[in-house]
Amino acid sequence: MDTLRVGAGVGFYGDTFLPALEMMQQSAVDFVCFEDLAELTLAILQKDRARNPKQGGYTKDLIPMLEAGLGTALHNRVRIITNAGGLNPDAAAQAVTELAKRLGLSLKIATVTGDAILERLGEFLPFPHMETGQPLPQDISRRALFANVYLGARPIVRALEEGADLVITGRVADPSLFLAPVVYHFGWDWDNWDRIALGTVVGHLLECSSQVTGGNHGGHWDAIEGLDQIGFPIAEVNSDDQVVITKLPGSGGRVDVDTVREQLLYEIHDPSAYLTPDVVVNVTGARLELVGRDRVKVSGIRGTQRPAQYKALLGYEDGYMGQGMMGYSWPDALKKAQAVEAIMRRQISRFNLPVDEIRAEYLGYNSLHGPLANEEYADQLNEVYLRFAVRTPDRRTAEQISRLMVPLALGGPPTASGLIGVDRVRSLMGLWPTLIDRNVVDDQVSVKVEEVGT
Repeated sequence: MDTLRVGAGVGFYGDTFLPALEMMQQSAVDFVCFEDLAELTLAILQKDRARNPKQGGYTKDLIPMLEAGLGTALHNRVRIITNAGGLNPDAAAQAVTELAKRLGLSLKIATVTGDAILERLGEFLPFPHMETGQPLPQDISRRALFANVYLGARPIVRALEEGADLVITGRVADPSLFLAPVVYHFGWDWDNWDRIALGTVVGHLLECSSQVTGGNHGGHWDAIEGLDQIGFPIAEVNSDDQVVITKLPGSGGRVDVDTVREQLLYEIHDPSAYLTPDVVVNVTGARLELVGRDRVKVSGIRGTQRPAQYKALLGYEDGYMGQGMMGYSWPDALKKAQAVEAIMRRQISRFNLPVDEIRAEYLGYNSLHGPLANEEYADQLNEVYLRFAVRTPDRRTAEQISRLMVPLALGGPPTASGLIGVDRVRSLMGLWPTLIDRNVVDDQVSVKVEEVGT
């Protein structure tokens, strides 16, 4: 029976790639997929690209990861797929080309582009907001920094068919990265919706790396061993359409029904209609079965015809954030922090600062729970930090916020300590999601394969 092994490389920009290196070194997978992108990541990459338009805009962990593992991957015939190209896949491919030449490696590098549509934005107007239906305001359009479509797996399959050892993409939907090698290997028909849905679920289970092997687990997390060397998931897909989720033997973490079903439902708004670029997935009939140690069989996945539209995301300049943080100790730690919040609000009003939004959080009390924070022990807290942040269109106003807080170390409530974030200012980015006709996008998608070395 023919079995394909697909491994998770990273689950986000900044994730460890050591488990992926172990997979490559042990020849434990045929493909490893590095899923680097999220909406926040695009905002980070845009700031990098603004500083260096020609060479910025892709994730900076790509080159260190490949420097450590590309030679091993090629030697053990492990093919790599990644969306680390972010907002500048061509620059990422060029950097990899230079790395391969320096290391004396020979390989085929594929670059998938066409997801970026900012220069064609006028073709997609009114670009209605996906949730509200509001047309894109001209003011936001003028401040747009990037606009990208969430592509599916098809261009990656094309790249693999052309012999690519490494595929670098821009914004491809997370599970589509993992679906592509499955479709390529078994030659699945794109219109076999149940199969495409099964492959998409494989991607969904692997896309967040260790979340399916016991990381960030909500049930009996303290009984999971080896989190210091947690293993990343591997999907075994065979020619009979059977799927098993597992990990490297001896690695940390755990794969069981609970860890798998927790990830299965993660970020799925409607389990009966999980929308992806390749298929609409129905997981309501999913069956998860423990078939061995750290081995869970997945079945019962169904699919229906893919959506007629792609999701697209536009990022735009949205002012600045200014913030300050100050800590207070028992007694009355929360009360002291609340008093400082009130002082800050009065000062903003007195100086007539152009502030669009204020956010005050009390670390140690409600910075995670928000309005659900338990008030019963609020007056007994040992220490509380006030985080006071504002959103403003004016950079100078953002710079003033922490400066307003500094004098309160002496001129405010007692026990002030740990002033953090003096003059900390961050440019903010707004996000505008929409749905656009896929046919107009597909015509512009390009797959370029270049051979490096001899």
